[in-house]
Amino acid sequence: MAFHVEGLIAIIIFYLAILLVGIWAAWKTKNSGSEGDRSEAIIVGGRDIGLLVGGFTMTATWVGGGYINGTAEAVYLPGYGLAWAQAPIGYSLSLVVGGLFFAKPMRSKGYVTMLDPFQQIYGKRMGGLIFIPALMGEMFWAAAIFSALGATISVIIDINVNVSVIISALIAIFYTLVGGLYSVAYTDVVQLFCIFIGLWISVPFAMSHPAVTDIGYTAVHEVYQEPWLGSIKTLDIFTWLDNFALLILGGIPWQAYFQRVLSSSSAVYAQVLSLLAAFGCLLMALPAILIGAVGASADWNQTDYDGPDPKTKNEADMILPIVLQYLCPVYISFFGLGAVSAAVMSSADSSILSASSMFARNIYQLSFRQSASDKEIVWVMRSTIFVFGALATAMALLTHSVYGLWYLSSDLVYIIIFPQLLCVLFVKGTNTYGAIVGYLFGLFLRITGGEPYLHLKPLIFYPGWYKDEDRYIQRFPFKTIAMLTSFFTNIGISYLAKYLFESGRLPPKLDVLDAVVARYSRENMDKTTLVKSENIVLNELAPVNPRHSLSPSSTFTNKEALSDLDSSPEVSITEDK
Repeated sequence: MAFHVEGLIAIIIFYLAILLVGIWAAWKTKNSGSEGDRSEAIIVGGRDIGLLVGGFTMTATWVGGGYINGTAEAVYLPGYGLAWAQAPIGYSLSLVVGGLFFAKPMRSKGYVTMLDPFQQIYGKRMGGLIFIPALMGEMFWAAAIFSALGATISVIIDINVNVSVIISALIAIFYTLVGGLYSVAYTDVVQLFCIFIGLWISVPFAMSHPAVTDIGYTAVHEVYQEPWLGSIKTLDIFTWLDNFALLILGGIPWQAYFQRVLSSSSAVYAQVLSLLAAFGCLLMALPAILIGAVGASADWNQTDYDGPDPKTKNEADMILPIVLQYLCPVYISFFGLGAVSAAVMSSADSSILSASSMFARNIYQLSFRQSASDKEIVWVMRSTIFVFGALATAMALLTHSVYGLWYLSSDLVYIIIFPQLLCVLFVKGTNTYGAIVGYLFGLFLRITGGEPYLHLKPLIFYPGWYKDEDRYIQRFPFKTIAMLTSFFTNIGISYLAKYLFESGRLPPKLDVLDAVVARYSRENMDKTTLVKSENIVLNELAPVNPRHSLSPSSTFTNKEALSDLDSSPEVSITEDK
């Protein structure tokens, strides 16, 4: 494959444009408020993200390299097809469910990160436990899409994969480092525009290539492979439903999502942003679906592709850049390359910022250095952006099972964090004991179910399991069962502990986590008094700074929540979970 100077120039121009937008957004962050709220400006953009920019950045968070490449791959692969391309509908419904049920309670209470409600209700130790799967999810996701970007660039312009990964990562880390959420949000606008234009320009050229049969015909007829519409076999229905539930419900408890929710100027804006992003995710999946269908409808022997077809060479995961390279004119493939690069960077920067935000606020500040100054928190955040970005880049370069690790971490987010989030927001009376036992039960059931991507043999063989070569496949929806078990265990153990301590069957001194006795005492004391234990009290949460420049925000502001989050030493509790 020849080295394409034109492609390299196109990539350089694109990266410079992204970098300039990121630097401009960083300047906007610096001038957005006083130095006293600098850390909040970096994490949640000063809660001043409007509908247009917010809609773009929330859409771009999900429409990443894995989303675009994975959708095209699922449609292309024989035996799967469009029926198994669950991400577009699954993540769109995830945003709808998140917007309808989770965005309002999170934003109205003025939280700064997703971990705040956990630490407020369950204490700092439990917040640290929740941080582990949340961090794993963000890091492995960033590493996976950096790896996808390097492979994509190497397919089209034939430069070293490692070089492309490192340069792309450095640019994403740099503008995230200097500008925080503002840089991520405004570069997302540019990147999403590039994705939309770049892929849609490529589609008609790919479809009109002489080697491609009409995709309407190949959708239901076998020509070069099975029809790309695909089908769901009876034995696989429960697996399909299990994965679909994971996408919908497991797509909610991510800091990258709640960072956008909490940056909105009001709770209503947060809900609207989620619904806008749901529509945007569906819209952005259409060109990837068409490109996957083109790949399944092409006679690759009529092209310059070196091999009978991509799936035979185990390159099905790269079908999108391969279609751009071999079924489109050279200058069009460069536009498509920019689109894929944009998709990858728009998700990678979000993941890095999300991980560093949770660490700086919930681990460093609230668990170890509550007296830390705002300037200190900013520097911790900047340091961890660089560290987490470097770790994600190293994993992309050194680990060959990044996708398997990300797959497992996504399961942990669904099985562990989602039921905990349900309890902390909607179930009154749950406590740290229930949360810990539910956490451990969910983790145990997930790990013992095995993981074929990592060749992890299951310890529990559920009904319908089978062995495919050296991999064990579970058809039973054990992930959803593990999630439900974690949820109901949390509730059951919480109420059991509450009953045992309050009835006197267990002495108060055994309440080592201060999860029942101290909370019970507080509820019976004067409501203006807060007992400070291992839990985060409300006055430690950052106050909401409502956006006075927009009249709707003052109308929709939850004044009770504002009084809850007042930063004075004595807080009047007007809202009880």
